[in-house]
Amino acid sequence: MNELNNHLLTEMKNEQSENLHQFSVFEIIKLMNDQDKQVAYVVEKALPQIEKAIHLMIKAIENNGRVIYFGAGTSGRLGVLDASECPPTFGVSPDLIKGVIAGGDEALRKAIENAEDDVESAVNDVKNHVNENDVVVGISSSGTTPYVLSVIETAQKKKVPTVGITCNLNTKLSKMVDVAIELPVGPEILTGSTRLKAGTAQKMVLNMLSTATMIKTGNVYKNLMVNVKATNKKLKNRAIRIIMDITGADEETAIKTNEMARGDTKTAILMLLFNINFDTAKKTIEKHKGNIVKAIEELKK
Repeated sequence: MNELNNHLLTEMKNEQSENLHQFSVFEIIKLMNDQDKQVAYVVEKALPQIEKAIHLMIKAIENNGRVIYFGAGTSGRLGVLDASECPPTFGVSPDLIKGVIAGGDEALRKAIENAEDDVESAVNDVKNHVNENDVVVGISSSGTTPYVLSVIETAQKKKVPTVGITCNLNTKLSKMVDVAIELPVGPEILTGSTRLKAGTAQKMVLNMLSTATMIKTGNVYKNLMVNVKATNKKLKNRAIRIIMDITGADEETAIKTNEMARGDTKTAILMLLFNINFDTAKKTIEKHKGNIVKAIEELKK
């Protein structure tokens, strides 16, 4: 956004601070859209830190660890959302990338009073959910949420690598963690409503963290979700199309091989690519902890 547009946005912001209700619907959504346009540029500036965080996540998973998101309120819900999408998208265990929200699962649907200030709960949550090989990601728009700060402090005592995602600069959280991802998106159209630009920025970063990590740990081949769990008709058809796309097999062969592979898409792909039986394909996949890229590299040799 150029200098003139920034000036106009500032003027509109100054006016709307008292008279937002007087704007037309179009003016409100135009203001929101103009503000949302800035978010991607803020995230772009944080790409080097996002990359560092992804390397920590990859290392954890390759060493039999996991990724655990912690947050309160909107930040916690976004962490749980991203984690909950990984099993159906990438076919991984629900424990591989987990989301923990202050106040427990009840806080997903309604606000839990004082949950974000409950430092004792944070200590217990880390003890219950975090192992020494894991990496902890603390999400806090303000960077000062007591629950998240306590999570990071407790995780560090366990010598666990930590990442912080904030929407401010030089926060307490940023100063505590090994990798600080800072997303200074500025004031919201509704003062203090972090479900807006801040939430959008956090969601964009979480998308990057989980997707790039899953790609680099072999849960994606080319740009295809080869680890998809075919739990319904739509996903079964998608699995067959993926097998056909990668191997060049016709539909009948793809269906038959997928049945022989007991619905395991990656195993079916290896069986067809290298003309091997189920046991050999399955053992190769398991040897490389589900990483189809490494399995293909070995079989090519």
